[in-house]
Amino acid sequence: MRVPLIAGNWKMYKTAREAADTIRSLCGQVAEVTGVEVVVCPPFTALLSAIGAASGSRIAVGAQDCYWGKEGAFTGEVSVPMLADLGCRYVIVGHSERRQYFGETDASVDKKIGGVLAHGLTCIGCLGETLQERESGQTFAVLERQVRGGFARHITSPNLVIAYEPVWAIGTGKTATPAQAQEVHAFIRRLVKDVAGQEVASAIRILYGGSIKPDNIAALMAQPDVDGGLVGGASLDPGSFARIVAGAI
Repeated sequence: MRVPLIAGNWKMYKTAREAADTIRSLCGQVAEVTGVEVVVCPPFTALLSAIGAASGSRIAVGAQDCYWGKEGAFTGEVSVPMLADLGCRYVIVGHSERRQYFGETDASVDKKIGGVLAHGLTCIGCLGETLQERESGQTFAVLERQVRGGFARHITSPNLVIAYEPVWAIGTGKTATPAQAQEVHAFIRRLVKDVAGQEVASAIRILYGGSIKPDNIAALMAQPDVDGGLVGGASLDPGSFARIVAGAI
């Protein structure tokens, strides 16, 4: 049985104080919701205050990125051991904005996933196609390249979660229909089966990410291969995010 996972990616929003206030509000609103894992991923500067605010609650805290090395002369980077030392339990890797604006590739995603898993944290690895790739019929080819190039070496790890994020639906207000999401999630699960077998494919969680809101989460979660959501803008408001969490079960 795959336990649903709802993760909020706060991107470059919220100071340390704002993050703590948001999590304290969220804690009360999701305290009675069971059967779903809840994760929030603030900016690096707010991680410590967020972890403190979430202490003793059912909310886990994750980071939005990492560097794959343990330590070294890598100015500006943050390693997985540093994140683990703070109390982070999850790390997002390969988000489309990292690929688009900061030059991340399937090869760097592969290294980052390996770094996260090597230190016992759960990795939320992202993949997805652009609007141009979808309209030109390349969706499945792009996803297969991303899975085989960035995920395949790690696919058997129980701490790996895949997040499908159609780039054309991130921050645009557009959302894949439940049928579109299911089609792609089923394809990804078949890819995992080809790489690692049916047992792994049946166990791995695949999240949908792309303009998730309280009014569409239930229809998305009704799809057999959708196991949760990677939520962007709607996760910044604790009331909105709490309704998404409640709608995931």
